Amino acid sequence: MSAEDLSAEDLPPRESMEFDVVIVGAGPSGLSAAIRLKQLNPELSIVVVEKGSEVGAHILSGAVIDPAGLDKLVPDWREDADCPLKTQVKQDRFYWATSQGWFRIPNFIMPPLMHNHHNYIGSLGNVCRWLAPKAEALGVEIYPGFAATEVLYDDKGAVRGIATGDMGIAKDGSHKDSYTRGMELLGKYTLFAEGARGSLSKQLIAKFKLDANSEPPKFGIGLKEVWQIDPAKHKKGWVQHTLGWPLNDKTGGGSFLYHYDDNRVAVGFVVHLNYNDPYLSPFDEFQRMKTHPDIREVFEGGKRLAYGARAITEGGYQSVPRLTFPGGALIGCAAGFVNVPRIKGVHNAMGSGMLAAEHVAAALGAGRANDEIVEYENAWRSSAIGKDLFKVRNAKPLLSKFGNLLGMALSGFDMWCNTLGFSLFGTQSHAKPDRKTLDPSKQHQPIAYPKPDGKISFDKLSSVFLSNTNHEEDQPVHLKVADMNLQKTSEHDVFAGPSNRYCPAGVYEWVEEGASPRFQINAQNCVHCKTCDVKDPNGNITWVPPEGGGGPNYEAM
Repeated sequence: MSAEDLSAEDLPPRESMEFDVVIVGAGPSGLSAAIRLKQLNPELSIVVVEKGSEVGAHILSGAVIDPAGLDKLVPDWREDADCPLKTQVKQDRFYWATSQGWFRIPNFIMPPLMHNHHNYIGSLGNVCRWLAPKAEALGVEIYPGFAATEVLYDDKGAVRGIATGDMGIAKDGSHKDSYTRGMELLGKYTLFAEGARGSLSKQLIAKFKLDANSEPPKFGIGLKEVWQIDPAKHKKGWVQHTLGWPLNDKTGGGSFLYHYDDNRVAVGFVVHLNYNDPYLSPFDEFQRMKTHPDIREVFEGGKRLAYGARAITEGGYQSVPRLTFPGGALIGCAAGFVNVPRIKGVHNAMGSGMLAAEHVAAALGAGRANDEIVEYENAWRSSAIGKDLFKVRNAKPLLSKFGNLLGMALSGFDMWCNTLGFSLFGTQSHAKPDRKTLDPSKQHQPIAYPKPDGKISFDKLSSVFLSNTNHEEDQPVHLKVADMNLQKTSEHDVFAGPSNRYCPAGVYEWVEEGASPRFQINAQNCVHCKTCDVKDPNGNITWVPPEGGGGPNYEAM
């Protein structure tokens, strides 16, 4: 008998555990919230549930980290020999790239907030691995390998916790011998720190209409590799960003190269997901970017060590939804606190976790439970987070409206104005959700991407191999297509199957079988980037968590 045939009453009961605070996600915001809660009140019971096989396994970021959040959470982190952030930025370069060269954008014309010299380069995954034991030493319980799959509500409609997913369900929905019911983790308050496009956060935004007074959410896809390069080419502390080639002026995005420890370079590429060409492939644009003559030479003779991809929140100040609802709140990238022009969100993620923790601790101290922490919602815009995002609120809309070259000039001008306390642009709006920006394929021509050379550029499958992605194959597909006929008549027939290209892991294929192509989902390849949940032109694909512990196992991303 399949799970679909069983009612909730027929299933064995879930084990239930009660805490003061439940936190979903062991990223920088979730761990910061947990630590701050314990700093404020050591007697509080806190649990953090994490879908990755270990803390850090699903964490991917550039990462040049503004230490503002760490300075507040762990003031002596620089003296901690175990802290993985060892490399401070020494050189900061911005370039406008063409196919054969580039032009340096002088640092002096960049707004002060764009400078990186006080920041650190490193692996955000390793930072989370370092923070987790600090949380546990304070008494926080952390459960890796358990995916939160359901929000639990009380009889008044307030959030009372979450349930983790059942384990041991076969692809056909039947229960295997290893079947185990999920757990109920109940709390007086629940904080959702799932990252960009979190599955439960998305449900909460819809249920409580948290986005009623905000702009549409906007996203990018960030692709990243870690290389170990020739020591003679390594420039420890070097930070480099490019705009322009290989993207056209209407397609937003750019590249980064960060030189840090052990002759390693983090190289990445961001493509804004409001692009209009259905034939564009962010993965292949990334691989092509590395063939630029001034970039290729950095990697010649080097070794690629890791690969991954992740959606990035890009809506900024205008797109942040209401953060609170009865029984809980959104924190970190689940709320959308990335500063897009700076390509930084860690400081705001940690800041939001601490800010929420302070208001939750105060509410618990006053004897409250399962109500709305409106104080957190009321506080964030006047906090360091709000001030950070407000200054750059027009960068993304101006780039989208005026293209990369003019948009960059206008957004730079606006950021300078905001530094001085005013703006001639007011607050610009985002046009529409990213899924509605694709043109029909008849308006474009297929893009002939260069064949990977296996030395500098690579294919998707060899890249996914480096992400250490693993899923139990005999489990239900976690990428849900609502209407398969719509997928054929629209995604395939009108848009030429862009899922095959926007996915950076080779999950989606249109297999041509005579007159009726078949939509194939290779779910075991999924790196949990969530791009399909954002970019499918009909909103027809929904990403839900697979069995806990599945997905990428990033070692140092």
